[in-house]
This record gives sequence, structure tokens and C-alpha cells, in this order.
Amino acid sequence: MTAVTEKPGAISAVADELPLTITAAAAALRDGTLTAVALFEKVKARADKLDAAMGTYIVRTDEAALAAAIQADADFAAGIDKGLLQGIPLGVKDIIATSDAPSTAQSLILDPAFGEQGDAVVVQRLRAAGAVLTGKLTTMEYAIGTPDPSKGFPTPRNAFGLNYWPGGSSSGTGSGVAAGMFLGGLGTDTGGSIRMPASWSGITGMKQTFGRVPKSGCVPLGLSYDHIGPLTRSARDAAAMLAVLAGHDESDACSVDRPVNDYVGALTGSMEGLKVGVDTSFLDWQTCDPDVASLTRAAIAVFKDAGAIVTEVKLPFWDELCTSTMAGLIAEALSYHRGDMIARWNDYGYGTRMAIGTAMMMTAADFVQAQRVRRVGVRAVTELFGQYDVLINPTCLVPPPPVDNLTFGELIPSILTPYWNATGNPAMSVPMGLTSAGLPVGLQIAGRPFEESTVFRAGDAFQLLTDHHLQESTLVKEMLA
Repeated sequence: MTAVTEKPGAISAVADELPLTITAAAAALRDGTLTAVALFEKVKARADKLDAAMGTYIVRTDEAALAAAIQADADFAAGIDKGLLQGIPLGVKDIIATSDAPSTAQSLILDPAFGEQGDAVVVQRLRAAGAVLTGKLTTMEYAIGTPDPSKGFPTPRNAFGLNYWPGGSSSGTGSGVAAGMFLGGLGTDTGGSIRMPASWSGITGMKQTFGRVPKSGCVPLGLSYDHIGPLTRSARDAAAMLAVLAGHDESDACSVDRPVNDYVGALTGSMEGLKVGVDTSFLDWQTCDPDVASLTRAAIAVFKDAGAIVTEVKLPFWDELCTSTMAGLIAEALSYHRGDMIARWNDYGYGTRMAIGTAMMMTAADFVQAQRVRRVGVRAVTELFGQYDVLINPTCLVPPPPVDNLTFGELIPSILTPYWNATGNPAMSVPMGLTSAGLPVGLQIAGRPFEESTVFRAGDAFQLLTDHHLQESTLVKEMLA
């Protein structure tokens, strides 16, 4: 049987006593205090009560999920242990194909045939690991833009306040994990779409090294920027998910053939001697919320007190790399959408039209220049990582914004994620507390390419010393009461 450990307090204070983390649930499944069927019934009951208000699911697959839970219990009874994800309820962002539900990309445009290709590679791997997949989750249309209620899809809302956005584009995954409708889920990240909802939903989200996880069966946004990765409550849980998702697959030309590390086994629980670079200049920006600044300084203090060697740094080519990501990804998106945008402009949501349509004003020279900037930036970042194990800064400079009348262009300067899409380095957001208004914000931890283990080690050690990732939403508690 797989050995699992967990920090105390990883069980919900709500009467259903749902394990908050994959790790806690895995331990309960193995010591006989919980069955996979009972665990699924707990998260299903939460979805029954919460989803209509929160807009987390596009479609639920209750029947298939129950069958998977029954199979997981049968495997446990037969002494078959497939790993930490066996019997664990997980959700799938609705730009990733699954055999038991349609795929819409939350759009009127996507050809239904896309969803008929069967399970994406990452979904195949989750099923093989014994996971219980509960359904397809809300996103932004084609993983870009902002919610457009006029198109008939649910508007995802924040678990800490229904008037707030959980972040995009992996919105349903972020809000669903935070609310306990499943214990982990798949998101995608092209400019920050895993880390932003992780930050604003009070959970953990990992964008691993570009090419580490195959993207076959996922609707593309920007092919040279796209990542599929896990959103969970804890870094330890994200490590368990990435261990299953990672690995070469020849179906994806971007997939890198490198050995996959034992991410969970590499968690030492210690930051002693970890060389950490921190760029605090962001905290002086006019756009930085005072609560974000104070919570970031408190998080840095945790690293210092735990024995990490923390040094002030300046991240090179910040503006240039962020700009190259935003310019490059919309150009790549336009190459995919151009025909449909010409033929069916009004069928696209307003936010998607405005985001991708902007690329029509770019030239080929602009795109080539963005790629040149990326190469220069990668060299500079690689040189910087010669001195540091990880680099940290806030994930976003502001707390979750109101969900109505969102203008994504106004938010972009406050989102510190696109930098790492330009370079392809692994970067993870972990919760670092609540603002004075009770809204969550996150700390971003970035590492060297293919050294996700070090990023997980830093995040896990931080979470052993704090309980931000175990904070339950007061709103969710009230809605469940």
C-alpha cells in the first residue's frame, strides 16, 4: 500500500467532514475510515448544493464517476494500489477531451467532433491511476477572455464571494477545489490560467516545465505557451498529480522525453539552505494592493525563519517577456481561430473576440520579434538561476476582482504570471493568506527547467509552516449549513 502523510487539520470543519486534500483522503482510503464511494458521495452532495450558485460545472458525469469509485474500492479490497490518486475525485477543464462527456471549450464555435476523439492523454493517465473523474469544468471561452453570460454558459464565481471572479481561465477548477466539489483538477496555463485561479481561489496550482506534460487532446490557445497542470489544495497534492500527468508521449510534438522525478518522495519538509531570490520591487508598484504587499512580506519572513537564504534580485527583461507572452499567444491563437472568426465573429464571446481579434493588428515582424525577445530572456533567466534554487514574488498584485463587467486588459498589469510562460520554467502559486476583506491571494514560486521537485519542496515546506492552504471559505460553510 502507498504510504501517505498529511499535516493535521486537513479535514473540513463542515459537518460532512470531507478530507480537504488528496493526501488526507488517500490516507483515509487506506486505513479503512473512508471508501471511494463514500468520498464521491461527499463531493457530489457539495456539488448538488453549491454548483447552481457557483457555476463550476459545464456537465457532471455522476454515473461514470460512481462506477470508477466502485472500481477503486474493489481494487483496494483486492490489494491493488495504483497510487495516491486511486479513488480520488478530480475535475477536468472543459477544453480537454474526455470519452464520457462532450467538450465545448465553453464556446458555440467548437466542432462537437473534437470531443469524440476519446480521452486526452492526461485523462487516460488519471483513469489508469484510479482517479474518479466527476465532470467537465467551466473556463473562459477557448481559455481566454472573460465571462460572457449572453452565450448561455455558466459564469464561474469565487468560493470566497459569489460577486468575485475565481480567476481565469481554469475558473471552474479553481472554485471547485476551493469549495470541495472535487479534491483536485486539471487546468491549463498559457499566460497564467492555472496560477491566477489558484491565487484567487486560495489553493495551489502548478505550471510545470513546458513539454513536461503532453497536451494531446486539449484545445490549443498558444501552442508554444500552453501547459496542462494540476490545481489542488496543497503542493504535496499537486506533486502527486504531476507524477501521474508527466512523461513523454509521441502524440504531442512539444512533449519532452525526460525521466519523471518522484515528486512526492523529494519533499523533505525543509527549506534549510534553499537559495531564494525575491524581487520586492513589485510591492512598490501603484497597482499593488497593500494587503498583497504585507502578505508577501510575511511569506518572505517564513522562508527566512525556516533557514532559506533569501536575497533581493531583479528579474531581467520583465516588461519585455510579459509583453512577448501576451503578443505571442494571441498571434498563435489567431492562427487557430482566423477562419472561424471571419465566418462566425458574433458567435464568439465579446472577451474572446477582443483578446484574439487584437492579433489581427499584428504583423509577422511583430511575432518574430516577440520570439527573439523570448530567446534573450531565457538566456538571462538561465544565468540568474545559476545563483538561486527558486525565485518568488506575488502571483497577482490584487485580490480577486468583481466578476461582473470584467475588463481583462485592465487586470493584465497586476498579474505576474506571463513571464514564466515566455521562458517555460516551472512556476507554482501557493496560498499566502486572506486580505482584510477575506479574499485569498497567492505567492508564486518559480524554478529551473525540469526541477519541479525543488519548487514543490519549497511550496510544501511553506505549507508545513502555515495553514493558508487549509483555509475554508466562510461562504461555502454557510451555503452547506
